[in-house]
Amino acid sequence: MKELFDGVNPELVMFDLDGTLVDSVPDLAVAIDRMLQALDRPLAGVGKVRNWVGNGAAVLVRRALADNMSVDAHEEELYEKGLSLFMAFYAKATADQSQLYPGALACLKLLKENRIKMGLVTNKPISFTRTMLDGFELTGFFEVILGGDSLAKKKPDPLPLQEIMRQCGVAADRALMVGDSISDVSAARAAGCAVACVPYGYNHGECISLSAPDLMVERLDHLLR
Repeated sequence: MKELFDGVNPELVMFDLDGTLVDSVPDLAVAIDRMLQALDRPLAGVGKVRNWVGNGAAVLVRRALADNMSVDAHEEELYEKGLSLFMAFYAKATADQSQLYPGALACLKLLKENRIKMGLVTNKPISFTRTMLDGFELTGFFEVILGGDSLAKKKPDPLPLQEIMRQCGVAADRALMVGDSISDVSAARAAGCAVACVPYGYNHGECISLSAPDLMVERLDHLLR
């Protein structure tokens, strides 16, 4: 990580949540399948949901109803009902089966020990974001926490990253975004900050290294090596 900042640590590290810090697909898949079952539609399963996540709850529900990456293959009335069902089901079990990725907690602790500011920027609705962070006792690590509905725009737009940098008083050239998807890379590029990616997350089935992040790390606790 230091090689991206002339041999010193960044002043701010911003993390994505799903697919970066937490493997949340098991709980998302349960909520999606319960929604589909309630609507008498074929179940999706973990494999499909893993490829659909990353762009927020609304897009996830649209993809599930369309049974592919498309977001227009169904009626708006059905989508509204599906979204309402999904939100209700997911609210009851946001982190029952989800797990922190190996090295995630160690990384946050190490950054805190080095007095590096941290932010959390996700496309997940803020209510679910806070529930998940509280469940894993991660909330206290972050100076700023932004969900997909916290601002007028979400990743891949740079606005959430710019807002975290503004609140933390850190310039873009001293900040690092850490994520798992093209949305994270695109947002970081547009915000003018460096970006590191993990290979194990959710990127719609595509290898994230093809998006040419500044740094690839096998595990988050390798970030400070």
